[in-house]
Amino acid sequence: MDALVWRAVVVVGALSSLGASYRTANFVVQAPTPAVAEQVGRAAEDYRRDLAIEWLGKAMPNWAQPCPITVEIGAQLGAGGATSFVFDHGEVFGWQMNIQGPLDRVLDSVLPHEVTHTIIASHFRCPLPRWADEGACTTVEHEAERDKQQKMLVTFLRTGRGIAFSEMFVMRDYPRDILPLYAQGHSLATFLIAQGGRKKFLSFVHDGLGNEQWAAAIERHYGIPSLGQLQNIWLDWVRQGSPPLPEHAAGEGMLADGSRPTNDLVVRAQSADPAPAPAASDEALIAAATPAQWRATGAPPVDPPAVASADPSGRVILQWTRPDAARQRAPIEDASTASVYAPRPGSTMRR
Repeated sequence: MDALVWRAVVVVGALSSLGASYRTANFVVQAPTPAVAEQVGRAAEDYRRDLAIEWLGKAMPNWAQPCPITVEIGAQLGAGGATSFVFDHGEVFGWQMNIQGPLDRVLDSVLPHEVTHTIIASHFRCPLPRWADEGACTTVEHEAERDKQQKMLVTFLRTGRGIAFSEMFVMRDYPRDILPLYAQGHSLATFLIAQGGRKKFLSFVHDGLGNEQWAAAIERHYGIPSLGQLQNIWLDWVRQGSPPLPEHAAGEGMLADGSRPTNDLVVRAQSADPAPAPAASDEALIAAATPAQWRATGAPPVDPPAVASADPSGRVILQWTRPDAARQRAPIEDASTASVYAPRPGSTMRR
């Protein structure tokens, strides 16, 4: 069964089990009760307008067709969402969103995260690097969810599950160990957004997408001469607890306290040269010294996420979904409300 048919079957089955609908200019919400349907619909429109202004500097025009949203509410449900859409010759359409969880978390984290995916897709009209898209969308979640990402990040870095920037910036697919990508993406997006805002961050991503010269894009937009230097500065910022940054501090190679980054915690994963071990007195955030070790988890692999597909005309269908916390073999409870994207093997998508 191809992706389009499969998606239609899933959506029809979901809609038949829900009790009420609410229509807005850009969304059609199906939810267990009329009150929930209206609350989600109104919130979705508010997020679509306000977040577009925040990211793009202006509200977006209405879509030609509304995005269906199916909502499942329950205190026992893990907070998460799934959004799919189609890129076809510079157009994006075919929206479908599914969200679930406790009502408060759906409204303050899952919904803005998923709506941000649609805003970014409408703006770029092509897939973004995984770290940048997920990182951007996670920054709009509730503080409690962002705190989870920060705590997981430190755990991942301390246990050798970080991803070297030289790998992360060119990563077209999700790694099997997915959650570190979310945590690093959120942290790095937060770090860069602090240097000039969301519009500047998107301009940087657009620049890097143009020719895949990410080091040059980092230098042009943030004044940091290489991915290796960015990685080192970012690591020291994380080591300090990711404190608020004064504007332009990192772009000048400085940390939040005005100091320059130290090298004792740096993993020089930008080259094959072996790195010196961290000083014995340091509680090192990074436990490894080579790119391969950054990816070595010592844990059972995570099941791969849902994949994109293509219909007979060659259009790419992007399927986003949150990794179900219950299926994660690592002991992480309700790890994030992030969505996941992975391309169909053999498909060609511009980055």
